Amino acid sequence: MSKTLDSKLYSVIERVVVAEGMELVHCEFSGLGKNTVLRIYIDKPEGVTHQDCSYISNQLGTILEVEDLVSHQYILEVSSPGVERGLYKKDDYIRFAGENIKLKTHHSIDGRRNFRGRLEGLENENIKLVDNKQTWLIPFESVISANIIVDLAELFRRAKTQLS
Repeated sequence: MSKTLDSKLYSVIERVVVAEGMELVHCEFSGLGKNTVLRIYIDKPEGVTHQDCSYISNQLGTILEVEDLVSHQYILEVSSPGVERGLYKKDDYIRFAGENIKLKTHHSIDGRRNFRGRLEGLENENIKLVDNKQTWLIPFESVISANIIVDLAELFRRAKTQLS
C-alpha cells in the first residue's frame, strides 16, 4: 500500500532536492506502523550516485525532524529511479516518448487494464501508446502505474557498439 504525501511535506522535499540541482522523480509513503517507509526517488542528467542519495537523505532527515512534518515513525529511503524508471508526471510521458513502457489502469479500456508498447507522448490529457496491433489513447488520470521497460539485449548491443 502506498500513500501520497501532503502538499507541505512534498514541497519541502522538492525544495531540498531541486536546490541541489536534482529532479524529484517521485515520493510516497509505503507500509504501515513502524514499517512505514518514506521513499524518495531523485535523478539528475548524469545519473545519481550513492553520495547524492546519502547527501539528500541527511539533508531531508534533519529538516523533517526539526520541522516535525511527519507525525509518525518512518524509515527514510532516498534512491535513483532505476533503469525501469516509473512515470508519474505528465512531463514524464513527453520526456520519455519513444521508450517502451508498461502501464496499468484503474478501469478497463476495451477489455484491458494492462498495456505494453512504445510511448508516443501525450495527446491532450491522454497517453499515446502504440503496440504492434494498434494505437491507444489512455487517460492520464486512469493510470495506476507506468514504467519504462528496458530491453537488456538492446542495452548490451548499444554498450558493445559504443566500446567498439
